Amino acid sequence: MAENMTEKVVVIYSGGMDSFTVLNRAVKDNKEVFALSFDYGQRHVKELEYAAKVCRELKIEHKIIDITSINQLLTGSSLTDEIDIPEGHYAEESMKSTVVPNRNMILLSLAVGYAVSKGAGQVYYGAHSGDHAIYPDCRPEFVMKMNDVCKIANYEAVEIYSPYLTVSKIEILTDGLTMGLDYSKTWTCYNGREKACGKCGACQERLEAFEKNQITDPLAYE
Repeated sequence: MAENMTEKVVVIYSGGMDSFTVLNRAVKDNKEVFALSFDYGQRHVKELEYAAKVCRELKIEHKIIDITSINQLLTGSSLTDEIDIPEGHYAEESMKSTVVPNRNMILLSLAVGYAVSKGAGQVYYGAHSGDHAIYPDCRPEFVMKMNDVCKIANYEAVEIYSPYLTVSKIEILTDGLTMGLDYSKTWTCYNGREKACGKCGACQERLEAFEKNQITDPLAYE
């Protein structure tokens, strides 16, 4: 029974390049994938359109869950409030305005509940080392503690699996390129405009990853 459970996994899939790589890693691992995306009122809701298209192409069961009502509680983030998206690299203090309070803890909790209902033994989650400085809920200690809780929160233990937790976005892209992935199918920019801005922290980190891999980003930039 336990063996069958590990074959099913829930992937938290935003539509960005990290979670796109995680999704495809799960497929390559021969898992039965259930993709889960969240509309939490983010400006870059465009990423959900990219997520839906990829899941249709891969014939993966995909749910987009509307949790926008929680934004009356989670204020103060430039991703959800009328606050300008900061420009610059993630290493800069200004990028802290993109933190949505407790976001990943909430999303992981929902994903674990979904995993239990599907008989899935793992939730794949795309945290990586580049996020550690800015996002407390992407740090290894958070993921480890959350994992401990998720093993005892239900009758069925669910593992939080973060395949790229200790590596950078550069290395995530390297792995994705090795898998032959097409990153024109992803959206990263925090500004959900027609083209990516190229100036926000998400764009800068993405462009750096492509530069370090000596390949041109297939997305169009302003």
